[in-house]
Amino acid sequence: MSVTQQQILDSLAKVATPRGVPLTKAGVLSEIAITDGKVYFSINVDAAEARAWESVRSDAEAAVRGTSGVKSALVALTAERQPGSAPAQRPGVAPVSAHRPAGAPGAGLPKQAGIPGVGAIIAVASGKGGVGKSTTALNLALGLRDLGLKVGLLDADIYGPSVPRLTGINEKPQLDDSRRMIPIARFGLSIMSIGFLVDEEAAMIWRGPMVMSAITQMLRDVDWGKLDVLVVDMPPGTGDAQLTLAQTVPLKGAVIVSTPQDLALIDARRGLAMFTKVNVPVIGIIENMSYFLCPECGTRSDVFGHGGARNEAERLGVPFLGEIPLHMEIRATSDAGRPVVESEPNGPHATIYRAIAGKVRDRINSLATN
Repeated sequence: MSVTQQQILDSLAKVATPRGVPLTKAGVLSEIAITDGKVYFSINVDAAEARAWESVRSDAEAAVRGTSGVKSALVALTAERQPGSAPAQRPGVAPVSAHRPAGAPGAGLPKQAGIPGVGAIIAVASGKGGVGKSTTALNLALGLRDLGLKVGLLDADIYGPSVPRLTGINEKPQLDDSRRMIPIARFGLSIMSIGFLVDEEAAMIWRGPMVMSAITQMLRDVDWGKLDVLVVDMPPGTGDAQLTLAQTVPLKGAVIVSTPQDLALIDARRGLAMFTKVNVPVIGIIENMSYFLCPECGTRSDVFGHGGARNEAERLGVPFLGEIPLHMEIRATSDAGRPVVESEPNGPHATIYRAIAGKVRDRINSLATN
């Protein structure tokens, strides 16, 4: 017996939301796609509400999976800032413009000291949450590893570190004789995250000076050893963490992750502009959740639109690095702590990530010779 959309809606009506109404009455559901017992849809909320809605996403996915006739479910949480709103300035940190004279982008930043043994540091950033940045950062790091590079991954998303879950790491880092933290080795990467040091469910409340101190420690008080590339998974937005990184270490460049949605692209522009203002080259833009390809019939659906990031890259004159599809395997392997490049190295998704990694490597080498 095939599952119907009304059955799915009946199940979702039992899921409570932070707005005090059932999920089906909260005005946040996308169109529900059902293919041979596989159910796909998204929950679309404002970025300021994203943290509160993550449990709703998991509850909704569980409710749908428990529906008779459902074989699997993929529920995406997309967080969008309301049009016209601007990121709030966190206390304790001056805006970027306060660190440089007017009309002199990037001027006035302190001279940055490199990290001993680390050849190049790149940031993976997004202007907004919910675009799959951390999953992209991890699989990009694995793609660079597959190209023969020695790679480290720093989870600098101190507000919501997700790398411990994405890698399945539950242990805490040890200290060396100099009292520096030793990165945890997994999948051939050297990995460090604030999430290794705090409980997964702890509320991460940071003010400006604390952000700067934490990120500096994660960079400087870690024995990274010899690395060709250190990939830094940044928190979303254009605030304290991004400015601290640009001020603290000589970034080789930044990779911007966006979905095809217009609102996501607006925020991606802000991220790109921020790195430009502090003289950090943009390595390129990745379009994540670019399209959905039905695993059964092969039908392609542009759930969030398509081609927006490519067009934006062309408009801004920066490299377009590639398209990553919205696919169950990428989500499932990430949730299981087995990233797709590692768990399915010969699969089509690993091939996409490695192709993007090749472009990133070539761009790093190009920037090194300029």
